[in-house]
Amino acid sequence: MPDIRIVLVEPSHPGNIGGAARAMKTMGLSSLALVNPKRFPDPQADWRAAGALDIVEKAQVYDTISAAVKDSVLVAGTSARTRHIPWPMMTSAEFAEYIHSKFKPKDCVSVLFGREDNGLTNDELNLCNRHIRIPSSDLYGSLNLAMSVQIVAYDLFCQALQVRQEDSDSETWDKPLATFAEVNDFLEHLQSVLLRVGFSDPEEPRKAEIRLRRLFGRIDMDHTEVQILRGILTHIEKGFRSESDLNDNAQKSDFG
Repeated sequence: MPDIRIVLVEPSHPGNIGGAARAMKTMGLSSLALVNPKRFPDPQADWRAAGALDIVEKAQVYDTISAAVKDSVLVAGTSARTRHIPWPMMTSAEFAEYIHSKFKPKDCVSVLFGREDNGLTNDELNLCNRHIRIPSSDLYGSLNLAMSVQIVAYDLFCQALQVRQEDSDSETWDKPLATFAEVNDFLEHLQSVLLRVGFSDPEEPRKAEIRLRRLFGRIDMDHTEVQILRGILTHIEKGFRSESDLNDNAQKSDFG
């Protein structure tokens, strides 16, 4: 199974942190990250963790989601939120099957869980390659944070039990997959070039930017592919500088 990191974004109740840790340990997961928890460390987190206190004690705390997932090759966000621009959506079971078939054990995959009251924001969901939806009743679909972690962790564990141990027959990629930080830097570089060539509207660049982020988030680029794309953008920027130098020299020649 890939290296799964459970990321709780701004949890307000420390008991949910402990409950999530317990849910993780029963399903063989151990990597827990917290983004701006309201109360942590806290005795209630320790108490709710029961036999999973080691996971709580090793939990890493971050100021931003980007910092928490920077080394991840895939970021998935759990959400029941409807989107104006649709995003690749999977059930928790489909997600478990997908990552087991796609990624290797050393690949870090982060799963984000939002705030107890209103989940993840649209901007936070835009950072994700995939969205996970836990099927629930139309009459009442509200799930406790720790329950949500338990369901996703359970589906991951069940899928791991079904995976055959025939690694020699599986296809291996020639280069490591790009991390979140590498892809994010590329997308920021791309946006700056698109603004410079006049493709993006500087007054309202968000819609195209979000769709491009969705596009490249689906591709699962490797490290070398991202570097090639960054090289193309840099070459375009050099072309702009060369053209600017020629124009400056021409102006100087006109004025003697």
